[in-house]
Amino acid sequence: MPMKNALVVLLLLFFLASCGSQGNKNQVIHIGQMKAFAEMVAADVKPLALSEPMNPAEVDALWETAQEIAQERGVEVFRENELIQTQLFPTDIAKGMEVLIFHKPKALRAYRTLKNTVRGGQNGEAEARAFGRLLGYPPHYINKLMAKQTDFRTLIDFGIQGINIFLYYKDMDRAKAFYQETLGLQIISDYGFAATVKVTDDSWLTLVDANLGRHKADEPKTVAIALLTNHLSEWYAYLQKEGIPIKYEYKPKENNAHDGFVAIDPEGYLLEFEMFKQHPENEKLMPLLPRYDATSGATDRWSKDEGFYGTVFWLYYEDMQEAEQFLEEKMGLKQIVDQGWAKVYQVSKTGFIGPVDGRRGMHPFTEKKGTSISFLVEDLEGWYNYVQTHQPFPILQEMYTGKGDRYKAFVGIDPGKYYFEFNRFLNHPDNERILEILKKD
Repeated sequence: MPMKNALVVLLLLFFLASCGSQGNKNQVIHIGQMKAFAEMVAADVKPLALSEPMNPAEVDALWETAQEIAQERGVEVFRENELIQTQLFPTDIAKGMEVLIFHKPKALRAYRTLKNTVRGGQNGEAEARAFGRLLGYPPHYINKLMAKQTDFRTLIDFGIQGINIFLYYKDMDRAKAFYQETLGLQIISDYGFAATVKVTDDSWLTLVDANLGRHKADEPKTVAIALLTNHLSEWYAYLQKEGIPIKYEYKPKENNAHDGFVAIDPEGYLLEFEMFKQHPENEKLMPLLPRYDATSGATDRWSKDEGFYGTVFWLYYEDMQEAEQFLEEKMGLKQIVDQGWAKVYQVSKTGFIGPVDGRRGMHPFTEKKGTSISFLVEDLEGWYNYVQTHQPFPILQEMYTGKGDRYKAFVGIDPGKYYFEFNRFLNHPDNERILEILKKD
């Protein structure tokens, strides 16, 4: 593979450099870097690739070689003596120095256009992100670089302990019985008006009395909850036996990226029992999941008590680009699955959010939602202060302490009008099990 070859060349040149004089060492290192970067540009891994800043004499010595390297790989090289300054790097990173830019023609034109914009006085987050994209950096890495140079932060910087979704019911007893008895999940706190159910140690469901909660039971249930399991056929047979309504049947296909079926909970929320499989679409996701046999076959040894190894909370949007940008640039989440009209972002170790195009998914986009999504934040006060100051999203409810001094929280609203609650559980007898679980990490 081209990238592998480039890295081998680079490592070899580093080794050879250790055998010569310091001047020769530096030159060999620069040549190795240039070969690797030129190959990245040729392979469209990076639109632009920058050499290390060098003094003009060093560039003079390398210029002919740089041109040869670029020509061999079908790209071009530009000698830049005034590198663009954005929030991505320190302002003096190339002061008095020159940089070699390996590129294809369109990318260099885009760079020059951006540089003119910056020279015109427009030089904020948008320009830093544009430069980062030209360098082939993913959003989470751009976030990291900007955080080093400015006071920019995302939720990730304040620590995420877990994710929780609020579901609203008319009949709480029936809802609790379904999740605890039918699905075999453990209730880890019960405030009376709300009960939290553990799916995994860092992904939970909270069942809320709709008469007392933030949402009403008759609001559109614009969410689907994927429960990740490698025992699809067992769950399917069991739920059918229990008389649980099935919306979409289990029809596994050999070459699918994922298999599953959809059941309906007591008051209409959709539960997708899902298994992601080894597939190019899932290459970033699979290493994050527990090791398991990716073949689901009924066995006598299966028990519902084995539970699930993760969740995806599918949310339905009118504008997918806006949703993705928000999750990546404001929340700081990494996209790990791209299904085209649906994506998956990691929130916690086993908890994921999946924005879905409302024109294609199981639900359409709706203005109102019968759900809220909660993030358990380590430094809740720090995140709240940042949101107040920088306003990455509107605050719907300022910081407050919940009933009985059990938790602190504030609520924002995302571009799709989902309520995002950020909270931290306080020391309280009702939270004993919750705090015990959170301390595991």
